Amino acid sequence: MSLGDEQGYTDAGHTRTRLPEGDPYGGAPRRGGRSSSRSLITVVGVVALLVAAIAFANRGDGAPSGGSASGKENRPKTSPTAASGSRPVRTRTAGLPSGFPHTREGAESAAANYAVALGSAEMFNKTKRDTILQAVMAPSRVADSETAMDGAYTPSFNQTLGLSKDGSAPTGYTFVSRTSPIGTKVTASNSDTATVEVWCSGLLGLAGEKSTNPVTNGWFTITMKLEWSTDDWKIVAHSQKDGPAPVPGDDKASSSDEMSKVIQEYGGFTYAR
Repeated sequence: MSLGDEQGYTDAGHTRTRLPEGDPYGGAPRRGGRSSSRSLITVVGVVALLVAAIAFANRGDGAPSGGSASGKENRPKTSPTAASGSRPVRTRTAGLPSGFPHTREGAESAAANYAVALGSAEMFNKTKRDTILQAVMAPSRVADSETAMDGAYTPSFNQTLGLSKDGSAPTGYTFVSRTSPIGTKVTASNSDTATVEVWCSGLLGLAGEKSTNPVTNGWFTITMKLEWSTDDWKIVAHSQKDGPAPVPGDDKASSSDEMSKVIQEYGGFTYAR
């Protein structure tokens, strides 16, 4: 969940080339076939050079041309967020993904899925929030986490968002709170602990015709410290900071009806490395 708004608009510049009106050749007579032949040879030569350049650039995908063992070392490395190819989980606890692999990738997958849960609309309801915390937090941290979250998600805070005290939306409105992980990064790890940063985009607001809190988009990074507990990765501590945020685009904002409909019709994902 992110309560910050990203405001601003940037116009992208466009360069146009204006051709002269009328005859682009200025009325001058065109040259004969000999000049055309030279032009054809020139074009063919340029195309041949381009093909050769592309072929040379693509040689990095094959074996090193010089036979040196350093060829592989000089190739671009795989993206740090590339998929591992392993299925993230096959089980669920309290409706949330669980049973993550006891691996570095498993910790990243757990952190991404836990970010989704902690940024969901269910966190604004006391009963549902406690269920989420009991599923994602380490057993020794559940009680303290519930107390801390109760202090953040107060009835008065819910009302500032246009919700009732229990976190429910008024009749005719749809409350939106969604988190979408963009990528994950492990900053520290050993066999039983891991610190994972999850870069996220989030939606927050109340969709409705007369809403004073329309759905807005924000960017933030959640840092989670995880430990291997009860045969799964669990959170022992987590924090959040704003950004990194891209330059806002020029997308036209959807109507409240469109936003309500898309939230109700489109489900979320189980995230994995």
